[in-house]
Amino acid sequence: MKNYLTLLLLFCGLCVFAQEETETEETQEKPFTISGSIDAYYRTNFGAPNDEDWIAPGSSFANLPGFALGMANVVAAYEGEKVGFVADLVFGPRGTDAVFMSPMYSLTGNIVNQLYAYWNVSDSFTLTIGNFNTFLGYEVISPTANFNYSTSYLFSYGPFSHTGLKADIALSDDFSLMLAVMNPTDATEFNPTGKYAFGAQLGFFGQYLNFITDDGAYEIDFTGGLDITDTFFLGLNAAYYDNDDTGFAGIALYPQLATSDSFSIGLRGEYFAEHGDFGAIGTGVEDSDVFALTLTGSYSIKNLTIKPELRIDSASDDAFITDYDAFDSFETGKSLSSFVLAAIYAF
Repeated sequence: MKNYLTLLLLFCGLCVFAQEETETEETQEKPFTISGSIDAYYRTNFGAPNDEDWIAPGSSFANLPGFALGMANVVAAYEGEKVGFVADLVFGPRGTDAVFMSPMYSLTGNIVNQLYAYWNVSDSFTLTIGNFNTFLGYEVISPTANFNYSTSYLFSYGPFSHTGLKADIALSDDFSLMLAVMNPTDATEFNPTGKYAFGAQLGFFGQYLNFITDDGAYEIDFTGGLDITDTFFLGLNAAYYDNDDTGFAGIALYPQLATSDSFSIGLRGEYFAEHGDFGAIGTGVEDSDVFALTLTGSYSIKNLTIKPELRIDSASDDAFITDYDAFDSFETGKSLSSFVLAAIYAF
């Protein structure tokens, strides 16, 4: 009997120890992560000089000549059951362009792409405060989340980031609603005017209708996409922006075909039209428009993605420098063709 009691006590002790060890392991599995990416590229124009960064399409990023740097992106995040935060830091030319309205406060520069905390008040209601990337548009700042390496006019001339308070509400399994009050667009460090922007987003099965108003200006944006087949996806972005009779309207289609587990090919076809003297395309005249075709291949080798890309921008008026000399004599044209070879590593 004494031996049985000893074995029983030993067995119970082992069970308690195993339980405590499991609980310790679970406790040690902290929901803290560090992720990010780096990217670099080569870019060249066809039929135009390649020694100036302003001889490029009028859209953001991937505009530097020759071998060039994108950015290093480091994201620290804590994803708790109830609360969490994201600190998203960017370094390099693409990062500088992404936070172009800052530094407004810091004398040493701003490397903050996103910086926010959130509270899951319930399973269907989340509050977020801080600086977060925009909810408008199909494309984003990070090259890891875009199929095309260069960006569209619609993305480039919509907002990049907001600082404010937003509420995300799951209305049902199919519908979602986001409401936000924010600083003026791209004023991410503080509010320099005392005025506020207001935003809203209605989501349905991955399709989103977005709206923002900012000191009289407003933008309406639709972003969505459908899996036509297991290997073929079609994305769509359409937007209209108006600010005191100047602004733009445009539409972009994103057909993408996966030919294997490691290779996909995609096309972005975009029509972008200015009204008034908005000045995005670079023609110097009112009511210009541009049609841009971007063909991109995407080859993945584990965490590394190689993207060769051919882009053709064709404007209604002369918008691109085709030649110039030391005496500031410029030749201009309505179209510009360029090639980019990008490498993106995500971790």
